[in-house]
Amino acid sequence: MQSGNRLAAVDLGSNSFRLEIGRIDHGEFRRTEYLKETVRQGGGLDEYRNLTPQAMQAGWDCLARFGERLAGFKPTEVCAVATQTLREARNREEFLQRANQVLGFPIDIISGREEARLIYQGVAQLLPASQERRLVIDIGGRSTELILGQGPTPTVMESFRVGSIGWSKRFFPDGQFTRKAFEIAEVAATAVLDEAFDAYHPDHWDTAYGSAGTVGAISDVLVAAGWPSGHISKEGLDWMLDRLVAAQSADRLRMPGMREDRKAIIGGGVSVMRAVFRLLGIESMEMAAGGLRHGLICDLMGNTGKTGDLRVNSVNRLARKFGVDTVHGQRVGNVACTLFSQLTSGTVDASPLDKERLLRKLRWAGELHEIGSHISHSDYHKHGAYILDNADAMGFSLSEMHRLSLLVLGHRGKLRKLEATLSDEDLVEQLVCLRLAVILCHARRDPELEGMALRRIDTDGATLRLNGRSEWAEAYPQSAHLLREEVLAWEKTPWKLELKGI
Repeated sequence: MQSGNRLAAVDLGSNSFRLEIGRIDHGEFRRTEYLKETVRQGGGLDEYRNLTPQAMQAGWDCLARFGERLAGFKPTEVCAVATQTLREARNREEFLQRANQVLGFPIDIISGREEARLIYQGVAQLLPASQERRLVIDIGGRSTELILGQGPTPTVMESFRVGSIGWSKRFFPDGQFTRKAFEIAEVAATAVLDEAFDAYHPDHWDTAYGSAGTVGAISDVLVAAGWPSGHISKEGLDWMLDRLVAAQSADRLRMPGMREDRKAIIGGGVSVMRAVFRLLGIESMEMAAGGLRHGLICDLMGNTGKTGDLRVNSVNRLARKFGVDTVHGQRVGNVACTLFSQLTSGTVDASPLDKERLLRKLRWAGELHEIGSHISHSDYHKHGAYILDNADAMGFSLSEMHRLSLLVLGHRGKLRKLEATLSDEDLVEQLVCLRLAVILCHARRDPELEGMALRRIDTDGATLRLNGRSEWAEAYPQSAHLLREEVLAWEKTPWKLELKGI
């Protein structure tokens, strides 16, 4: 990427929404603007895990302001992600539909482990080059990420559903601080984090680093009280607990360095931090300048090390883990992409970038279409869809994984199960190509595609035609039969598939 190109990262956290804007200067990112708003969306989940209208409106208002600042940016220059609150929210699609519009760019909900990967990537980017073994901790509003890594590479990543907002609402609901409440909150946090003890044992890391809001809020107070800057010690946490208990409530809290917007959630943040320190035997934690949004910038820059495209690596890992026939998967993916390229060669609606994005996902769906076959042969497409909908895959957002799951679910059998999604033209085109590829490769060998082409019929826009040769049908009668069965399957949908010459 050449110097002068601008980039922007949007982080929809449970406590704050952040916008980072900068330019590439001789291969390095230089911040030009940083906006942060305390939206506290994580406190807006009701008892049914739905975002309240007030919480959604606060989020939309903030994103509209961000969107105004991002006017004129290209899609390739902006990356926006949401974390734990929207992972939990049952009505997240309602929020995202308008949020995408007011921001002007798509917002991806990322998994906990993907969030952890990005956090480590952002932290490592702003630390000196070193081969030290690092423990990175990010205590957010509704989740805590723990990551082990060395140099720029994370090795162990996990996200736990414990955070400053969630713990404050649960254990300090009226803003009252008592030593007993802190004891209970720490025990509860330790119970959630307990499974991390073996993986994140002190023998596995040399230095602990803290990232993001809770760490920064605690550090600000300690520094204002005369504690050394740049790190948080166990003794400093003990001192801070004593001050909170002495204040008795958030309303009465008067501590230099404590921002007003942090008072309501500092109890939860301190209790979770103390639980992490105690469980993992941390005596001192270093402050890290980087975080999630810096990890997003790294991805935008393509600065993810020498491991190649993370999503390709994730697809390969899933294929190995579930014993996929990779040769056949690649065969199906290649044929599906060939058909898709034919189908979209004459269209002008989609940009080359969009077409490439659709092709990549189609190829991955082809490579993973049999991922559920080790569970059940007859219903392997259903099991495969479930696996992809629930797998943590580095580099993928939850919506991207759901897209792959829909393609895998629909690559065989009746189409009625996808009825609600058949209004998505891009998905339908991908699905047609994948289903045809599976048919053409049914003998598990490379099919004869000479003279075969998939085209859209312009008369109604909803009819696709597969052209072929009569001698091909004579040479491959089973394939021709399966193609005719496929025509019948599409007759029960708003779309139509025709065969010509077959």
